[in-house]
Amino acid sequence: MTSLGGTDLVDWNLAVSTATRITRPGPEVSRDEARAIVAELRGHASASEAHVREFTGLGSGAVDTPVLVVDRLGWVRANVAGFRAVLQPLMARMRERRSGLPGGAALTMVGSKVTGVEVGMLLSFLSSRVLGQYETFAPASPSLPAGGGPGVAGAGRLLLVAPNIVHVERELDVHPHDFRLWVALHEETHRTQFTAVPWLRDHLESEIQAFLGEADVDPATLLERFRQAAQSMTGRGQEGQEEAAGPAGEGDGGLGIVDLVQTPRQREILDRLTAVMSLLEGHADFVMDGVGPAVVPSVAEIREKFTRRRQTGAGRLDRALRRLLGMDAKLRQYRDGERFVRQVVEQAGMTGFNKVWTSPNTLPSKEEISRPEQWVARVKPTAA
Repeated sequence: MTSLGGTDLVDWNLAVSTATRITRPGPEVSRDEARAIVAELRGHASASEAHVREFTGLGSGAVDTPVLVVDRLGWVRANVAGFRAVLQPLMARMRERRSGLPGGAALTMVGSKVTGVEVGMLLSFLSSRVLGQYETFAPASPSLPAGGGPGVAGAGRLLLVAPNIVHVERELDVHPHDFRLWVALHEETHRTQFTAVPWLRDHLESEIQAFLGEADVDPATLLERFRQAAQSMTGRGQEGQEEAAGPAGEGDGGLGIVDLVQTPRQREILDRLTAVMSLLEGHADFVMDGVGPAVVPSVAEIREKFTRRRQTGAGRLDRALRRLLGMDAKLRQYRDGERFVRQVVEQAGMTGFNKVWTSPNTLPSKEEISRPEQWVARVKPTAA
């Protein structure tokens, strides 16, 4: 990773080193156990591809995307690469704007260090919780290959975070083989979504860049907002609010990252992105549970225990972080999106539901996610 010095809002090297310093490695396993776990996860990912394609009726696409079994720091490094790729246009705009400001270089150097530490802390927190991820935008590197070749942000890669999978299967006291396959089914569904629907990646990137394009690029303003986010993360300035807090964005007084740079135009874009992410996550949950009974004997027990775990936090700081990172909103995406997919499939069958992947115009709106009958009436998925 090349050194960015003070040229960006975030010192990405410092973010990685901060995460490296504070991230715990995960549960203890022997070397032989670790090898066996990695081999099993890769095998499950390969087997899941056929299960998902058969159940959904979606092809795998022409792009070969790698499956990487990583540890927590491997997940951090992969996501830093992804953030850098996605945020590059915004950073370029900020550099251009700062170039003529008195003291701009000094402000950038100090600010990038502060945000580098904070981003490292956030990534460290998340790295112990993510089980898997289809990474859509990250460029390849020698240690983290991606479909499309070195330096190309195009085809994506599937990450399975082995320490976290082992941690959760032990915590839930479920059958390791079944749980690992169950997780692989969810993540493989995401890979199938993007490889079988060629326009989906570009559409998402366009929406994200439109969102960032509306951002206030004044460095002092953005740094102040990141400072507020950091205070929210550590609980400073919000004492007494955590116990009574509700879900993010419902008047709880908490500050979420997505609230830091929003304009009215951004809110419109965010509504569309929320709908797409609800669709993708809900579809993955639906597929995971649809395929599960045939190939995962203990799927009912796993789903019950895992859902209960999703809905509970681990204390005051954990709840504050969940609000800050929008994780409560993500839980609603799983629930609302799965209900949308299930109701449409019940009405129109899987073939009818798959009309959702026809073009950006057939994606559901945020309102349609909550009211599937509106999407059915608009798209008419049962029509020939």
